[in-house]
Order: sequence, then C-alpha cells, then structure tokens
Amino acid sequence: MPKTSPIQLTPVGVVRSDIKRPMLTAGESGLSLDERKDSIKAYHRRVKASECELVIDPQWEELLDGIEGFSHILVLYWPHLIDPEQRKLRKVHPMGRKDLPRQGIFATCSPARPNPVLVSAVPLVNRKNNILTVKGFEAVDGSPIIDVKPYSKSYLQVENLIMPAWMEQIHREVEDS
Repeated sequence: MPKTSPIQLTPVGVVRSDIKRPMLTAGESGLSLDERKDSIKAYHRRVKASECELVIDPQWEELLDGIEGFSHILVLYWPHLIDPEQRKLRKVHPMGRKDLPRQGIFATCSPARPNPVLVSAVPLVNRKNNILTVKGFEAVDGSPIIDVKPYSKSYLQVENLIMPAWMEQIHREVEDS
C-alpha cells in the first residue's frame, strides 16, 4: 500500500451541550459504560429529548446559508476526551457489554478508533447566525466540530440494510427507551 501523507483537520466549531463526560470510556481492557445512576435506556431517552448548540466559528457563518431548509443535518465531530493511547484498541465488546461478542473496532461505533471521527444525523431545530440548535445529539460539551452537511436521503438512505444480531439487539434496546 502506498504511503500517504498525514491529514490535517481544523475544527469549524464546537459543541455546547449538557453532556459533560462520555457514556463510554476506553481503557486497556476495552470499552466500559459509565457507572451513572440512570440506565442506558434512560440516558438515551434523555439525550433524544435534549437540545444542544453547534457554535460554528464566525468566519464560517456564510457556509451555513441554506442549511435551515433541511430538517436534519449530519455532524462530524471529534471525541476530544479520548486519550490517544486508548485509540490503539483493536477489538472491543460493543458498548462495553461483555454479553456481546468482541468485534473489530471498524465493525463498531466505538469512539476509541485510530481516527476517531464520529458522525451523527440529528434534527435541526433552529439556526441563528452561526449557531445551530439540534436535538438528540450525543456529543460531549467542547467536542470540536469537523464538518456539517445536510442530510439527504437520496444519498444516504440504503435499502435492504443488514446488521449482525448483536447490533440489532442494541438498536432494539435503545429504541425501547
């Protein structure tokens, strides 16, 4: 494989959220769920109902023109609280759950990955100048925003989606919340 040059990313903004620490933490033994008082279902229910702000650097405000015409956007962001040493994990139990089989990092949505670029599709509630208000975004306060894109089902929707049983189980459990 040919050697590639390093990629340099510059954040375009920052997340302002009530979430102050990640639900998943990475350690030498893999992923673990944060020991909070509420269950994972209660946590997801609360996140789904909450709103947060995407504060785009004022120099990029013009790039947002027209975004308010979309009901949903894709937010690419960086999980800044992940220790670079923990990005060396190769296999994990999804969501830190020992009842699920270990999977390669690229087969999971784990934030502990070689290049921890995360993406979420979220409803766009409002735009005011350089600030986007979104709903149901599970990003920690202070997370750098790498990019914002409009959600378009003609480009992003897939037909006949197949997922492994363990991922379907996670989705069922979260959706039940």
